[in-house]
Amino acid sequence: MLLFIFIFAILMTLMLTYFHHRNEKNSWRLFYKSYAMLFALCALTVSMMFLHHNRNAWLPTASVWLKEQANPVRALADELPSAELEPVFPLLEQFQLSDSKQLEAPLIQQYPELPRGCEVTSLAMLLQYNGIEVSKLELAKQIDKDATTYRRTESGIFFGNPSVGFVGDMYSLDKPGFGVYHEPVSKLAARYLGDRVHDFSGGHFYEILKHIHNEQPVWIITNSSFKKLPENDFQTWNTEQGSIKVTMKEHSVLVTGYDEKFIYFNDPLAKKQRKAPINDFKEAWVQMGKQAITVKP
Repeated sequence: MLLFIFIFAILMTLMLTYFHHRNEKNSWRLFYKSYAMLFALCALTVSMMFLHHNRNAWLPTASVWLKEQANPVRALADELPSAELEPVFPLLEQFQLSDSKQLEAPLIQQYPELPRGCEVTSLAMLLQYNGIEVSKLELAKQIDKDATTYRRTESGIFFGNPSVGFVGDMYSLDKPGFGVYHEPVSKLAARYLGDRVHDFSGGHFYEILKHIHNEQPVWIITNSSFKKLPENDFQTWNTEQGSIKVTMKEHSVLVTGYDEKFIYFNDPLAKKQRKAPINDFKEAWVQMGKQAITVKP
């Protein structure tokens, strides 16, 4: 690189000497144009040489970024995403889905046996829709558990990680407990349906509509108000894997339908199918980590 700069300096000196001897007005204009072009060429060449020399530092990062743009990495929900949401767009028209779709899936209530068992209850609905006769109580026994004991420390709450297994007590609200995220639920579903289980957590909201359009309900994580929560509804606690951000309003339902205005779903806390405005429902789903599981045909 130093050699190139030295050569550039010599060329500039020669050009300056040549045009000085000619001492013509038009010659100086040509000199300035030539100087500008030569300087731009020099800057470009030096930049390329610098990038080539330091390629081991930036090339791996750039390659990873390009791959992520081509195939977005699926969220693990170890940590909730930032408040920035996907842009809201006319979903039905954008992807040429039918104007509305309703699926008849089993509606199972989590109470009284499983006060914190919304995730396994919603999974039971999904599995039963696909012909697997398994109860919410069987799934509650089989789901992976994070056995970390709840405790308060100087640095705050220390508890389990819902991405590892069910956290706390599923059977009683008198004991500490929380819930479970998509990874253990997907793993449990695969015991019954193998590679037909499709965990598309981290994907786009339209995929939920697409699967319903294709006759498959979708298990998701949302919150109990089915709209975006204020920041003060969240808390941070420490786990063996690091700190995570959670809300005690975390909830799971089975999405069974949509139309131009609403999303329809089976709620383990309700006795009949419920609905929520489509944009509110979407924002709640995004805020809770875009967690979603369905079954391939």
